[in-house]
Amino acid sequence: MHRVLFCIGINQNFMNAPVEEGKQVWQAFSQMMQGIDQLPGVIILGIMDDDRIMVGPSATAPWTAYIMADVPDYESVVAACNFFRTTPVGDGTYKLWKYARVEARIGRELVVPE
Repeated sequence: MHRVLFCIGINQNFMNAPVEEGKQVWQAFSQMMQGIDQLPGVIILGIMDDDRIMVGPSATAPWTAYIMADVPDYESVVAACNFFRTTPVGDGTYKLWKYARVEARIGRELVVPE
């Protein structure tokens, strides 16, 4: 198992989107998170969103949202990131990666010594 932190940044396209388009992005975002959760062997440990204290797009750290998960292998990490490339927004003209970006950090569980 790998401990993975998916760092998600919202970009300017989302900030510029009209209200209806923003709702469609949120629906796509929900589909993406469900897709990650349904990958075989993936265990989501937690999701954090700091959109209330961060205003505007996040091009680098600090990111807008984070998903921490235990993931069985590298291919599953790639599959999770690929949801940003493949999840349609609205009629499917655009995919989620027009509005958000992701970077994965892969490590291991750190156990506090006794």
